[in-house]
Amino acid sequence: MAAVLTTSTVLAPAGSAAPGHASGTPGVAPRMTEPLVIAHRGASGYRPEHTLAAYRLAIQMGADYIEPDLVSTKDGVLVARHENEIGGTTDVAEHPEFADRRTTKTIDGRPVTGWFTEDFTLDELRTLRAKERLPQVRPGNTRYDGRFQVPTFDEVLRLAREESKRRGTTIGVYPETKHPTYFDSIGLSLEEPLLRSLRAANLDKAKSPVIIQSFETANLKDLATRTKVTLAQLVDVSGAPYDTVAAGDPTPYSELVTAEGLREIATYADGLGAHKDWVLPRDATGATTGQSAVVDDAHAAGLVVHVWTMRDENQFMATDFRRGTDPNAKGDARAEIHAFLDAGVDGVFSDFADTAVDARDLWLAERAGRAG
Repeated sequence: MAAVLTTSTVLAPAGSAAPGHASGTPGVAPRMTEPLVIAHRGASGYRPEHTLAAYRLAIQMGADYIEPDLVSTKDGVLVARHENEIGGTTDVAEHPEFADRRTTKTIDGRPVTGWFTEDFTLDELRTLRAKERLPQVRPGNTRYDGRFQVPTFDEVLRLAREESKRRGTTIGVYPETKHPTYFDSIGLSLEEPLLRSLRAANLDKAKSPVIIQSFETANLKDLATRTKVTLAQLVDVSGAPYDTVAAGDPTPYSELVTAEGLREIATYADGLGAHKDWVLPRDATGATTGQSAVVDDAHAAGLVVHVWTMRDENQFMATDFRRGTDPNAKGDARAEIHAFLDAGVDGVFSDFADTAVDARDLWLAERAGRAG
């Protein structure tokens, strides 16, 4: 797959170029010949998330990128977990030797109780095994509980490199720094080991198949001065980046997705990782209300737009795309993805990489048929 932008290319496989930062030209909309499929936490619809098995399956399904969320161990090693609290994604509660590690901490201003990666060395984490985070939604995935270790970031990079070589293609890696302000506050900054791993893997160039994302702004601005790797600003549908909250001047995400806010993002990042409700807002009934201006405004600022998260189950969809009343039954995921591609997004995060790849490919075929 080749992805081409008119002003800059947020990394895509098959030899596409990636920009430095702030490379977008206001008023010139980026265009991609093929939208990206980003495997959200790997093929997390089929395997426990953030495991090498989940990433490998996503690659087999045709994902362009695999997405590891990164947190730190006590000894400063980056590992792939959605949160630093690991009670819900590992079997740590079944290990009596770690019972006294259970504690309550304040993470991004909120109390969280459980076991935390920063209280374990990598060797200690190696004794744990991953488990399904959503067992009530995806009971079939629980058959894999207890099988897989928590991988390091270096292991994820190695998997992408090995699979790229084996398949004769390029598998990108799309890491997210989780709670960077918190980790800075305890002396376990995420950015230094992240950049060190990328340098060691020769993935620290503007054209490297890597996109670094964050819900915070300060660490992306800092990274923009330290690396040429592509950067993406994540924006949630509510709340504010915690770094701005901690600094006493919170800027809500709603301000970041205004035309002015998007132009500001374009001064330090190359892309926008938007909650899907920013693109197709929903009303009180859960139905979409039409396309917002966010994609057009982001493109006008020189940013590409990747939306999150596509999941096949009804409960995660707008009512437009649901089938039946069972919240855990499969909805019309293909129609949902097509709606976002029609809205102009440049890529989608999905728990079900196979669904997203099939939907993307069908959308491209239909578009080519209309053009022909």
